Amino acid sequence: MSDAFFRTLARDAAARYKPAGRFAYQFAFGKLTTDPAFAHILAQGLIPRGSRILDLGCGQGLLAALLETARHRRSAWPAEFSPPPDPVDYRGIDVHARDIERASRAVDGVAHFVCGDIRREPLDAVDAVILLDVLHYLDYGAQDELLRRARGALNDGGTLLLRVGDASQKLRFRYSVAVDRLVMMLRRRRVDRLHCRPLAAWIAALEALDLDVTVTPMSTGTGFANVLLVARYHRCKGNEARSAFGVHDDELPGPRPRTDTRGLSCDGEWACSVPLRRG
Repeated sequence: MSDAFFRTLARDAAARYKPAGRFAYQFAFGKLTTDPAFAHILAQGLIPRGSRILDLGCGQGLLAALLETARHRRSAWPAEFSPPPDPVDYRGIDVHARDIERASRAVDGVAHFVCGDIRREPLDAVDAVILLDVLHYLDYGAQDELLRRARGALNDGGTLLLRVGDASQKLRFRYSVAVDRLVMMLRRRRVDRLHCRPLAAWIAALEALDLDVTVTPMSTGTGFANVLLVARYHRCKGNEARSAFGVHDDELPGPRPRTDTRGLSCDGEWACSVPLRRG
């Protein structure tokens, strides 16, 4: 997806937030134009047309605004790009009432938003579950339970899109955490502790739910340690589902030897063996 086309799309999506005030608009424009996850989701067609979508921790509904803007651009959509998502239902849940108010004002169409705790709100059957930069605010037990419920909500062939920080990336990860805490402080939101995991542990948690996992580094142009996990559910595979571990980033060349990774969470010890790239 060309930078110019996506930037215009992101600008139009952000403009939906102008009635909510300068901060809402500037936050939307900055996030949509600098965070590579949004362009990647559209360019790779990760959300199929006609999907029912559940966005957990949706904030002010940026992804919904982007998809609704793309819907109105269908007639001018470049032929070389993946078809724009055209969801039949979009439900966003977030605990912050102000963000939900902004989302409800900015996004029309099929989207609707609920102010509630994602740990407790019912999760209806959907084709895609979105969790972007959310899980590390929950303790490890709550993370695992939410992932279990999210997988349970997926229809056969459904997709879980999960963006997380990779705690094994050392310096990049520490920088990510520092920026996260700064942003939360500026937004006057208290965070006592962030519950993070290395990439290997995130993959293991998804594999345990019989999900096929593809990993894409999602820090291009930033100093962060973010990765996007695309986890697909195929009910027919049952407990035999295995991870299809793929990395799509020219910055990570060379073979991937396997390495054993262990760590501690509040629920005990997790361990797994995954292919890694060096260099």
